[in-house]
Amino acid sequence: MEKLEKSKLEEMAKKVRRGILEEVYSGKSGHPGGSLSIADILTVLYFRQLNIDPKNPNWEDRDRLVLSKGHCSPALYSCLANRGFFPIEDLKTFRKIDSYLQGHPDKNKVPGVDMTTGSLGQGLSSANGMAIAGKMDKKNYRVYCILGDGEIEEGQIWEAAMASSKYKLDNLCVIVDNNNLQIDGTIEEVMSSYPIDEKFRSFGFEIIKIDGHNIEEIIKAFEVAENVKGKPTCIIAKTIKGKGVSYMENQVGWHGKAPNEEQYNQAIEELK
Repeated sequence: MEKLEKSKLEEMAKKVRRGILEEVYSGKSGHPGGSLSIADILTVLYFRQLNIDPKNPNWEDRDRLVLSKGHCSPALYSCLANRGFFPIEDLKTFRKIDSYLQGHPDKNKVPGVDMTTGSLGQGLSSANGMAIAGKMDKKNYRVYCILGDGEIEEGQIWEAAMASSKYKLDNLCVIVDNNNLQIDGTIEEVMSSYPIDEKFRSFGFEIIKIDGHNIEEIIKAFEVAENVKGKPTCIIAKTIKGKGVSYMENQVGWHGKAPNEEQYNQAIEELK
């Protein structure tokens, strides 16, 4: 695939966001806030960074992506559909009883999904396994794992982080979606995981800090991560929950609810 440049990536990110809104509106449930905050990161991954083949989703040498914060599946599905893994029209079936597009990604049902996720805290362990397997099999693929900043309150994340470092998984890139909001409020109010950078650094990770909505910074971060040797990388992306939809931005109430018709129409208009 031709690697999209900045302007085209920015346009694709808007398209991905429209897909997110369409899914959650059609399904009358879902998690728009955190899906919108990772839309730019996932767009760069799927339309520039990842070595993947929509015609062969299980290609042995493909790069892997684990969306550990699996409730933000609308963003993943929108990218997969726009990348050609399944028809874009199917996004309208999101969360419907007979749809394969469940609220959380299922690798057995959705083409392009590398790991079934949704139980928070478990994704990094799975990503470790994929990265270790790549090392053992002498493969060149890379593994990307997206964590929520609320999710990293889970103890299993830090057990997994120790393993990432112990096994020198330089084929692993962790991305923390640092939008500072979780279902019950701000990160500080619930269970502060700050300073995130110093914590991951103390666990042996190379740290890269970026604006998670700046396409150029995202591209550069992945390029830098590819050249880190002997240890895993953690990209801490400062983001805005609900990014791109004015009334959702930085509003904890939009963590997990669907817009009504008027709100949906306004959101789509803003994203044109």
